[in-house]
Amino acid sequence: MKTPDFTPGSPAADGWRMPAEWESHEGTWLTWPRPEGISFPDKYDPVPGVYARFIRELGAVERVHINVWNAEMEAWVRGLLRQHECPLEPVTFHHFPAYEPWCRDHGPIFLTRTVGGCRERAVVDWAYNAWGNKYPPCDLDDAVPQHVARLRRLPLFSPGIVMEGGALDVNGAGTLLTTESCLLNPNRNPHLSREQIEQYLCDYLGVTRILWLGDGIAGDDTDGHVDDLTRFVDARTVVTVVEDDPKDENHEPLQANLERLRTMTDQDGNPLRIIPLPMPGRLEYVGQRLPASYANFYIANGRVVVPTYRDANDRRALEILQGAFPHRRVVGLDSVDLVWGLGSFHCISQQEPA
Repeated sequence: MKTPDFTPGSPAADGWRMPAEWESHEGTWLTWPRPEGISFPDKYDPVPGVYARFIRELGAVERVHINVWNAEMEAWVRGLLRQHECPLEPVTFHHFPAYEPWCRDHGPIFLTRTVGGCRERAVVDWAYNAWGNKYPPCDLDDAVPQHVARLRRLPLFSPGIVMEGGALDVNGAGTLLTTESCLLNPNRNPHLSREQIEQYLCDYLGVTRILWLGDGIAGDDTDGHVDDLTRFVDARTVVTVVEDDPKDENHEPLQANLERLRTMTDQDGNPLRIIPLPMPGRLEYVGQRLPASYANFYIANGRVVVPTYRDANDRRALEILQGAFPHRRVVGLDSVDLVWGLGSFHCISQQEPA
């Protein structure tokens, strides 16, 4: 698919681009989940332990920035992390309140460029409406990128349209993956055509090639975020989840996405290298199917944190991803309690490039 040229005066026209997740990080941003929030109804107690294990992995290789409501909440979270024997040296707290913890979607999207041999950074502040106004209020969450840009004293670009980080995956060289079910959903930007949305992505993320998948997985309340489906693992290679059981409701849409990928090329016209990744078996809680996917991994400095689900396919998924990331340590962390919030490690994290 041919994508538009950059609009004069846009961030991309001035040399800004969104780096790939595997490029060097300054740190990772998280937003701590509130006990009174709506993300983990009647099952909050195990969640701090999951966060602590995740933070322990991240803190071994980079800084961890945690958004909390205020000093009282910071003290409480510090105590929780100590209870779980999580080192606090690499952790920095910021009093940037948000209602829910999904920092991939409400957090800052960082851009970089090189000018005169110096690397510069900026922040894109997409509008955030809690996945089509499903979970109001979300005004505090929407303001997080502005707080971070002020903290870092970085340029702030505000496109004025709704977009979430989990809906996008980039290879850092000009190609972006997304889904029709999410970005073309009328609960996001009903006034924009597909071509207009592509223009925004090109102008604000510095991409030149946009690849559209179809539908997401069952149980995903984001209307089909790509970070549960297909992820770049290098500039030309993707992993994509497939469901082998033809009776499973995920089988047909994931096969359709796989067929699309087989026809796609990167920004230079090269066919994508495709690595199939299994799905875990059906995971439910109180009768609700959960969007469990091994594609919701997070790439940190020197390691990859992969959600596991106490499933027979856990080991196979970890082996495949270790092969895809030969120079990083691939770590599996139990995500059964976290995915009750309808997301996993990629959904709660946002990288800040170095």
